[in-house]
Amino acid sequence: MAYPSKRKLNRLQQLPESVLVDAAWLERHGYSSSLRSQYVKRGWLHQPAPRVYRRASGQPTWQQVVTSLQSFMDYPLTVGGRTALEEQGYAHYLGERREVHLYGPQKAPGWLEALPLDIMFRRHNSRRLFPDSPELAPASAPPENTDSLLPGGFMATAGTMQWPLRLSSRERAILELLDELPTHESFHQVDMLMEGLTNLSPRHLQPLLESCQSVKVKRLFFFFADRHRHAWLDGLDKKAVDLGSGKRLLVKGGKLDPTYLITVPGDLDGLS
Repeated sequence: MAYPSKRKLNRLQQLPESVLVDAAWLERHGYSSSLRSQYVKRGWLHQPAPRVYRRASGQPTWQQVVTSLQSFMDYPLTVGGRTALEEQGYAHYLGERREVHLYGPQKAPGWLEALPLDIMFRRHNSRRLFPDSPELAPASAPPENTDSLLPGGFMATAGTMQWPLRLSSRERAILELLDELPTHESFHQVDMLMEGLTNLSPRHLQPLLESCQSVKVKRLFFFFADRHRHAWLDGLDKKAVDLGSGKRLLVKGGKLDPTYLITVPGDLDGLS
């Protein structure tokens, strides 16, 4: 068996230990299947799952996995919905759930499901809600305490590695979460979350609401916003948002809200 070239081995050792790369990435960089097998046999590469590699042994974190997907393998996947809100400090409203929600226009790699993690990845088609959103990986994390966002209602944080973790802003993430009602999320938990969202930005919300393709999501958003009478609601131009027509049955046996013509649970406190 030929000994792996020192040049290729040295180049591989420049790959950060916490980063994961798949077989396709290594192939593009000149590491054939036979060479990868040699590296694994000699302990220079580890395989946490079939067709995915990293220099470090042990179990990766989901943040390391997602950062690797975004910044190294160029997958247009963004942490969104419930997970983005959890990462921004709203987990206590939502309850514990061991899922990471990824949004993007293409499928996630199959090896994600085979990773030895104590969470599951759920991928959502981002184009269902926002068909024109850019799907670009962040070049760098923005400064702390900034109100600026990446195009499309995204933001980047430092995460757990030196590369930024790209996720939906809280304004985009709440719309993604509302899309999960009523099948995958609880009206009552979303109600508590919306009560706590006192600092949303009308400037960031308005273009997202206008471009959102889901009538259900937009009606739910304004239903909860009206219910909690947040100050930022006055900064939105509701007339510019297409709320569609006709009734939407969301909850069997629920109450029809006369303003937004959606059925909601009748036992939410404060519902008229």
